[in-house]
Amino acid sequence: MSNSLTKKIKIALAGNPNAGKSTIFNLLTGSHQHVGNYPGVTVEKKIGHLSYKEYSIEVIDLPGIYSMTAHSLDEVVARNFLVYEKPDVVINVVDSSNLERNLYLSTQIIEMGVPILYAFNMYDEAQEQGLIIDKDILARFLGGPIEFTIGIKREGKESLLDRAIEIVEGKIDYPKARIGYGKEINEEIDKIETLLLGDESLRQTYPTRWLAIKMLEQDKDVLKIIEGAEERVAIAGQLEKSLAYIEGIFDDRAGAIIAERRYGFISGACSEAIRKNYEVRHNLSDKIDSVLINRALGLPIFLFLMWGVFKLTFALSEPMMRGIEWTASWLGRGIAQLLPKGSPITSFIVDGVIGGVGSVLTFVPIIFLLFFAIAILEDSGYMSRGAFIMDRLMHKMGLHGNSFIPLLIGFGCNVPAIMAARTIEDKRGRLITILIAPFMSCGARLPIYILLIGAFFPKEIAGDIIFSLYMVGMLVAVIVAKILRKYILKGPVTPFVMELPPYRMPTMRGLLVHVWDRGGAYLKKAGSLILLGSIIVWFISNFPWNPLYSRDYLKEMETVRGDEVALARVENEMAKEKLEKSLAGRFGRLVVPIFRPLGLEDWRVPVSLVGGVAAKEIVVSTMGTLYSVGESDAESASLRENLRRARTAEGRNVYTPLSAYALMIFVLLYCPCSGVIAVTRKETGSFAWPIIMIGYTTTIAWLLAFVVYQGGSLLGLG
Repeated sequence: MSNSLTKKIKIALAGNPNAGKSTIFNLLTGSHQHVGNYPGVTVEKKIGHLSYKEYSIEVIDLPGIYSMTAHSLDEVVARNFLVYEKPDVVINVVDSSNLERNLYLSTQIIEMGVPILYAFNMYDEAQEQGLIIDKDILARFLGGPIEFTIGIKREGKESLLDRAIEIVEGKIDYPKARIGYGKEINEEIDKIETLLLGDESLRQTYPTRWLAIKMLEQDKDVLKIIEGAEERVAIAGQLEKSLAYIEGIFDDRAGAIIAERRYGFISGACSEAIRKNYEVRHNLSDKIDSVLINRALGLPIFLFLMWGVFKLTFALSEPMMRGIEWTASWLGRGIAQLLPKGSPITSFIVDGVIGGVGSVLTFVPIIFLLFFAIAILEDSGYMSRGAFIMDRLMHKMGLHGNSFIPLLIGFGCNVPAIMAARTIEDKRGRLITILIAPFMSCGARLPIYILLIGAFFPKEIAGDIIFSLYMVGMLVAVIVAKILRKYILKGPVTPFVMELPPYRMPTMRGLLVHVWDRGGAYLKKAGSLILLGSIIVWFISNFPWNPLYSRDYLKEMETVRGDEVALARVENEMAKEKLEKSLAGRFGRLVVPIFRPLGLEDWRVPVSLVGGVAAKEIVVSTMGTLYSVGESDAESASLRENLRRARTAEGRNVYTPLSAYALMIFVLLYCPCSGVIAVTRKETGSFAWPIIMIGYTTTIAWLLAFVVYQGGSLLGLG
């Protein structure tokens, strides 16, 4: 019996975004996968493992790309992996309903001479469009076997793995596809390749025909490789002659002619193998798009849908949030009765853990419902239309067109949004996108909004207020982008090219996976980072444990013992003074003058905001801890109730609806969390930009919150 450990296969998955590559990756590997980064770059690396027919198979999910032209980090990583890692098989995942567009990447993989297997994914959609694909004929053109898959329905796994093994074992031997670029260009490719074959190091490392084609396309990375070749002078001389010759004949760049011939090859192959010209057919997606991305109706429809999402999610989640609030309150009362009254351990568990983490868990329902609604828009194909619609507005204001996709991701979390900016070719546009991404209102800020809205605004307008905050963030991002482009990072705005995938009916499995990926991260934070933050806040709000009090509370307690109302009053006054004399209280009173012009006179506000620099959810957990101390009947009250009845030393309400809205504006815009700061330093390669980001976001937050509060007060809205 053969040793399975010696039979190993390395498979790389390559394909366009929206072709279902990640779905195929999940289909093949299941839960046996992990994520890291490629060496030396910030591009995510997904690797999965499986065992199949005595083979140990490693699957690498390459970044989704449209070409191998190395304009972006993702393209460089994908190309370098195929060139240097030399996988046993490349599975090229192709959207069956958009063949001519998807196969452009396939032609460039063919040029690299790697063993290739085609996964024609979403085959059910191609059938719905009336397409009949003769895969045997098309496979001969493309130089590799074709398997039809429907990844989202988990169809095609075994056939893909069987074909991959047959390729490795040499049981499938398709003649290598060779794309013809016409007599003139082919001759120039041959001349350059002949010189490349004379260099042993190049010949052993690279596919020489591919190198020759890339040189004619003036690929910068390939030209750098040639600079180190032994025959670099002769090769460079021939390249110069070939470029001049081709341009003289065609009156155009060699790269443009090569791209044109690739599309010609694809068109010819599809004409032979496909019996319906779907490219000119106006399908259902086209008809829907005529309304949804209409120049006049597109933007109002997009804004209306986003407004509806916020209204609906708040309305549905409110009863569930109240249930979690009641449960946390009941748990706190129960534990408080079991433990010694007034002891540090009781305070730690009830105020620190339950008051802190419990306050954050209250907002799990709305987080999951919001992510579910956004997943429906994404999986249906509408969110790509949203990016297309918003681009018209943003492009006029100097924001890079491709920037909207990372910014859209920022509504979930700003960290992956900044990482997604690496696909933007223009360096200035990429940096601008990174610098404005923190203005996108991430999911971590949502619990703070819900807390303050639930405490100070009627539930009927809750969705409207949340929607206004998201719009303010986008507006500020656009204005800052315009200023950066005009005065600091000057340069032309590159055009926006984006593929609009066909509309699809989302599957429940796909929706739940997306919701758990995002919502699960929120729960993990509650069990780790937020718990740690709550413990730290509890400590600094209780140290020193026995401060020097202004009066003898213990003596007063003895005097009023037997009078429960009077005893509770003295205990609360003692707890308040202890909190004010703690480390947290001293810091809060020191910096609270900065926040008074914003209508925020309570020292507990700046303490909570400082915690938000670690993670925005900690703002809520910190409030849960600080506002559960010294409030009458605190054990039975929710955090929202404690906020409503919080008073200043002079007896005024700490919060009004206007000051609460100003606080939400500040939370929306101020210093991003530590994760965003770290990834910004990594993506920009500089410590300067994160420091600048901290400065201008916090400054803008203070100024806009000041305008909101002072302007509202002048208008009598306070």
